[in-house]
Amino acid sequence: QVQLVESGGGLVQPGDSLRLSCAASGRTFSNNAMGWFRQKPGQEREFVAAFSGSSSSTVYADSVKGRYTISRDNAKDTVYLQMNSLKPEDTAVYYCAARRGRNGYSYSPSAYDYWGQGTQVTVSS
Repeated sequence: QVQLVESGGGLVQPGDSLRLSCAASGRTFSNNAMGWFRQKPGQEREFVAAFSGSSSSTVYADSVKGRYTISRDNAKDTVYLQMNSLKPEDTAVYYCAARRGRNGYSYSPSAYDYWGQGTQVTVSS
C-alpha cells in the first residue's frame, strides 16, 4: 500500500522557520514528480512547490519563492519543504503529493495521484 506521510507542522511566530517532511512507503518515488500544496480554510488547495522526477528541476509559487525550498533525499524516499520567513498568510494545511509514471511536475492538484494526510502549519504571534 502506497503511503505519503507528512510531518513537521506546528505553531510558529512570524519570521520563524519550519521544515516539513514527506516520507513515502510502499514504493519509491525517486523518479516521480512530487509536490507540496496547501489549503487554507474555505479555499481551494493551492500549489506551493514541486520537484520533477527526471530532471530534478524545481518550481515554486510566486507567494513562496525565495522563502521556501523543496528538496528530496532519494535514499530515504523523503521530500522536504524548508519554509523560512514565515508569514501569517502561510497558515494552512500542507499536503505532499506524487505523480505516477514519468510525468513532470504540475501546478494542478488533480494531476497528482497520491496524497498525504496533511500537516497543519500555523503562523501567529
